[in-house]
Amino acid sequence: MVKNNKKTKITDYFKNQVRNVKRIIGPGVITGFSDDDSSGIGTYSAAGAKFSLGQAWLALYQLPMMIAVQEMCGRLGMVTGKGLAGNMKQFFHRYWLYFAVGLLVCANTLNIGADISAMAESSKMVLGGNIDLWAIGITIGIILLEVFISYKVYAGILKWLTIPFFGYFIVAFMMPQDWLAIFRSTILPHIEFNKDFLIVMVGFLGTTISPYLFFWQTSEEVEEEVKDGRIKEIGQKCQKVEKGEIKRMRIDTYVGMIFSQAIALAIVMACSATLFKHGITDINSAQEAALALQPLAGNGAYLLFAVGIIGAGLMGVPVLAGSAAYALSEVAGAREGLSHKLKDAKFFYGVIIFSTLVGLAINFIGINPMKALLYSAVVNGVVAVPLIAFITILANKKKVMGKYKNKPISNILGWITFAVMLIASVLMFYYW
Repeated sequence: MVKNNKKTKITDYFKNQVRNVKRIIGPGVITGFSDDDSSGIGTYSAAGAKFSLGQAWLALYQLPMMIAVQEMCGRLGMVTGKGLAGNMKQFFHRYWLYFAVGLLVCANTLNIGADISAMAESSKMVLGGNIDLWAIGITIGIILLEVFISYKVYAGILKWLTIPFFGYFIVAFMMPQDWLAIFRSTILPHIEFNKDFLIVMVGFLGTTISPYLFFWQTSEEVEEEVKDGRIKEIGQKCQKVEKGEIKRMRIDTYVGMIFSQAIALAIVMACSATLFKHGITDINSAQEAALALQPLAGNGAYLLFAVGIIGAGLMGVPVLAGSAAYALSEVAGAREGLSHKLKDAKFFYGVIIFSTLVGLAINFIGINPMKALLYSAVVNGVVAVPLIAFITILANKKKVMGKYKNKPISNILGWITFAVMLIASVLMFYYW
């Protein structure tokens, strides 16, 4: 009898721990997973292949900046009950709103096109067939999943498809490494003032501190409040936000962003130890990018890479399309949210469908998929600059945030992030 009681207590303890973990994992972790989309994988691979460990330091130094911006976005959504565009609509001139949302939609559509292209090339690499037919089939599948399946269920399934990217951790430790050089490259910033280095650097920043993640997490924190019954609709302010809820959001965000940058650093290290070492410094195809996983998977490297790219794309494209839909719906004053059915939020889901189809159309203009991933990241890096300023200003307004307005550390990190990305973008255009 005593043994049974002990077993019951142990079982209950583990159940409670699992429940606590599930409670913490939310929009922040999903945002972190989504940040390692196909564009992110392509950009981090390009950085490791072209410059070895020369940009490894970015993964460390942009982590606090990424956390600061995403935490402000999450807090903004929780306190106001509105998405980022909804808050901008209330406190900035409409021209600033149109400018910001227009940039977001253009960047997201290009990113969607790049992701679909990489997924189609990866599918062809493993299974053969026509790349255009793969692109069309993948797009139709994504639209059906986006519109007719709850994103929370969808994301829960797709998280498992990103597991292949943990292979980069294994490769990074399997290959002979100069760990002192890795430590030095991660701690000491290194910049080369030339076109190629600065393009990849802006892409590295832009694929990590991305506009679509700003809009996505802000709106998803509101979706959580709708799901939990604290508000009935996006746009309705929650009567009382508890400190514990803010703490939960912060932990969720920290975990998601740390995961994102750990993967980024592992990819740079793995590609440095494999592609760069063997003279593959300019990635032009999915096959070349997949070679970074060959020490782990041998002939199965293509399959491992393809599964990862497809899983990352299947998660990333709905986030890209969804963030554009949240923004445009708030501009138009239309009903929004993944908690609604298609018939109840036609404009919202219409934007998702349309932006995904336009992304598909980009695949028929002959862009190299791996180059498209990098350049979509570069566009995100430039577009993020004004949006970070808007976010920092909004999160510091007492009229908006009340007692949850920015502390000094959030303001400092917010403006440092703005300055870093602005300077990097200016330098890139100067040396272009």
